[in-house]
Amino acid sequence: MPTAEFLSRIQFGFVMSFHILFPAFTIGLASWLVFLEALWLRQRSAMLRDLYFFWMKVFAGSFGLGVVSGIVMSFQFGTNWAGLSTVAGNVLGPLLNYEVMTAFFLEATFLGVMLFGWNRVSHRTHFIATCMVALGTLISSFWILSANSWMQTPQGYTMVDGVIQATDWWAAIFNPSFPTRLVHMVLACFLSTGLVVGGVSAWYLLRGVWQDKAQLMLRCALAFVAIVIPLQILVGDMSGLVVREYQPAKLAAIEARWTTEKSVPLTLFAWPDEKAERNDYAVDVPHLGSLILTHSWDGEVQGLKDFAPEDRPPVAAPFFSFRIMVGLGLLMLALAVVGLLLWWRRRLFDSRWYLRCWMAMMPAGFIALLTGWYTAEIGRQPWVVYGVLRTVDAASPVHASSVLSSLIVYFVTYMILFGFGSWYLFKVLRTGPETAPPRFGFEATASRPLAVVDDRRED
Repeated sequence: MPTAEFLSRIQFGFVMSFHILFPAFTIGLASWLVFLEALWLRQRSAMLRDLYFFWMKVFAGSFGLGVVSGIVMSFQFGTNWAGLSTVAGNVLGPLLNYEVMTAFFLEATFLGVMLFGWNRVSHRTHFIATCMVALGTLISSFWILSANSWMQTPQGYTMVDGVIQATDWWAAIFNPSFPTRLVHMVLACFLSTGLVVGGVSAWYLLRGVWQDKAQLMLRCALAFVAIVIPLQILVGDMSGLVVREYQPAKLAAIEARWTTEKSVPLTLFAWPDEKAERNDYAVDVPHLGSLILTHSWDGEVQGLKDFAPEDRPPVAAPFFSFRIMVGLGLLMLALAVVGLLLWWRRRLFDSRWYLRCWMAMMPAGFIALLTGWYTAEIGRQPWVVYGVLRTVDAASPVHASSVLSSLIVYFVTYMILFGFGSWYLFKVLRTGPETAPPRFGFEATASRPLAVVDDRRED
């Protein structure tokens, strides 16, 4: 039977793989709602109002699924990872608590106003509520990424009797990998949402429904992806330089480099053989590896053989997951470039093959996000806090059967929960952006800021 530590890793990875999709979607979707409502306030277009209401329904369902799936994750720190809580809780606990205090409370406070205040508060108040929800999602990502990045590149701490104590909170929060990982993650969330918006638009255009609204959404999605994907590639390159400096073993695993060399090639494909410490069926591009990884034609890249076998991460998983992520990023770039060309030629909405490409790329952002997360987390092994605490020492001393039984319960529950949630979201998307309730104006002399006046005029 597998060990409790192995099953705990599977359980956390399983739960996280489901959970991360919904916060990522809502981070991008909240900013999309801010954009739509800002345009509506400027133009007072019924089409923009309908689109705002439509995507607000999608946001509500996704937000609920994200909250439900995220709650159980905090429990696992005590049930499955007591060693991590004991050793690193003095740093991770406050960072996660700041996320609840500054982000979740902000989202929860204004979410009700955003969802149910359409005709109960003034235009300005409702827009502020939408902005606060979007800000809350971004602040949440700030603290979560800070905690996770600290585990990747720990700084600002000292060990006292085997327990980590924070000595410099500024260094701990803004650890070396945090800035690039935060921007990389937020851009990934925006791209995931943009691809969904564009894919849904393409679906409507192919079906011949909601034509005007679909055209507006596709133009917005295309423009957004065209702006963001080059930035994402640039930030990804910067993140790789940080990994090379602070986590050289991870970089060696990602690139399947076994020996330290200069002028290393870029391995497009290979089958890493960890036992033999070699790559089979390798397809290499000479010198390009050094150029990308070190920004030098003959730069040196450290190999896995420089590290003790017990300190090496698995190779196959980060090697392949990284290439899937990069490959999808290049496809996103191609989708944007071709789309801009078709837009310029005024054939964007008539090219059915291109619309089918958008539909096919709808899940690409989420797949890239997951594979990027697998690359980062598996590449960090065998450490849970890099260079400080091993994963095996972070696991709780529980019996494997207990972890297995809880894993089965999680699996069944998530299949039911997310099956129903996905069905609901698909139903909303299939129904489309129907006519939303009219929005009413408010007198400037209302006695209370949130009061609904009796004499309302429709805008």
